[in-house]
Amino acid sequence: MSTVSRGLPANPHLDVPKKQSRELLKLCKESSIDALNRIRQRHPKFRHTENEPLVKIVKLSDTQLVIAREYGFSSWTQLKERITGNTAAQLIDKAIRANDATAVTQLLVAYPNLLHVPVISGNWGPPMSHAANLNRLEMVKTIAALGAKDFQHAFGRALLHGDIEIAKWLLEQGASFHPGIIMGSCETLNLNGFAFLDDEGAPFTDGRGNSQAPFAMILETYSRRPKGKHEILKRFKARGYEWPDTAMMAFHCGDLELLKRHFQTDSDLLHKRFSYREIYPPVLGCADDGRSGLHGTPIDGTTLLHLAIDFDEREIFDWLIQQGADVNASAVIDKEGFGGHTPLFNAIVSDAYVNGLQRDAYMGRRLLELGADINVRVNLRKFLDWRDEPGWHIKHHITPLEWAADFPERGWVNKEIVAMIESRNF
Repeated sequence: MSTVSRGLPANPHLDVPKKQSRELLKLCKESSIDALNRIRQRHPKFRHTENEPLVKIVKLSDTQLVIAREYGFSSWTQLKERITGNTAAQLIDKAIRANDATAVTQLLVAYPNLLHVPVISGNWGPPMSHAANLNRLEMVKTIAALGAKDFQHAFGRALLHGDIEIAKWLLEQGASFHPGIIMGSCETLNLNGFAFLDDEGAPFTDGRGNSQAPFAMILETYSRRPKGKHEILKRFKARGYEWPDTAMMAFHCGDLELLKRHFQTDSDLLHKRFSYREIYPPVLGCADDGRSGLHGTPIDGTTLLHLAIDFDEREIFDWLIQQGADVNASAVIDKEGFGGHTPLFNAIVSDAYVNGLQRDAYMGRRLLELGADINVRVNLRKFLDWRDEPGWHIKHHITPLEWAADFPERGWVNKEIVAMIESRNF
């Protein structure tokens, strides 16, 4: 199931979410499956309601709640307050970033309702949580003194970024190690936050008590911090977690020596194409929908070389190159004719570019130096989720450069590799 996720523009107007709410209600009354799924996904009252009764009972206030939550706010009222106070919220954001306690105090005294309204989004939270996101301990204390109550949310945001000093202070104010608190540092692969929680005995579960969810998050997250990931997986092992002894799990753990031993027993590993289910094993809690893992260019049916690029595993990448990995190895082509892409495609559009270390374009440069074909053409499609209009980005008969040229998520496009290819500077 796809997820609609929106962001407020710089100058939002309430007419837009009002219109979106009416449109969603109309689609629901027309029995649109996508619309009904959006209701179930965001509205707790209807999470398990079947299509036919949902069509009959859903009303405008319900779709307003869903639209508000798609914008990252907990309620329609909160969304309205944020839009109405947009100018003040922007000034609060600016003052927090500038560590200007006087300006923040003046603004929140003048607009006390904004003390409990997200500054940018529900994810970042109200002003105190917003300050915790930005590692501003004194600002957190200043806003708390004004009456902020979002200690638990701020605690989670501090741990997400590994700001332990802020986390400890928030604990003293009443934040707690409730189920699900571990998920943030798993999402960001932040070793500092995770180690603090582990050492304090925090539960390794999501908010519903699922003990597989944190482990699955480690494997499927958008974050690309290999060292943090490897150390966190060691802590899972120390907590008693077990996983299959496969080449792919050795890869995820960054355990090159174990990966080498797998190569000794399986001479085909250098050329093997790994399925999505092998990369993200459902037995370990990963989703089995073929779309849940977060990455740039598709990775289903790719080699370890493709995967080392996507997951930013430089040590493994270098070792694979030393072993003679084919820089022009093609991914599996599916029954509809999509795939066949080489590692260069994964380097030029990569989650590791925006969330990892690949801004030095090291891996792309090595591929080009070793003869990566810049003219190879393939058919590619990528499902883009968590946006205004989730859907497929589909391109036919394209080169790596053309795949990058109009990829919708521009932050994933490796500009340095694009420049190398365009200038033939490799």
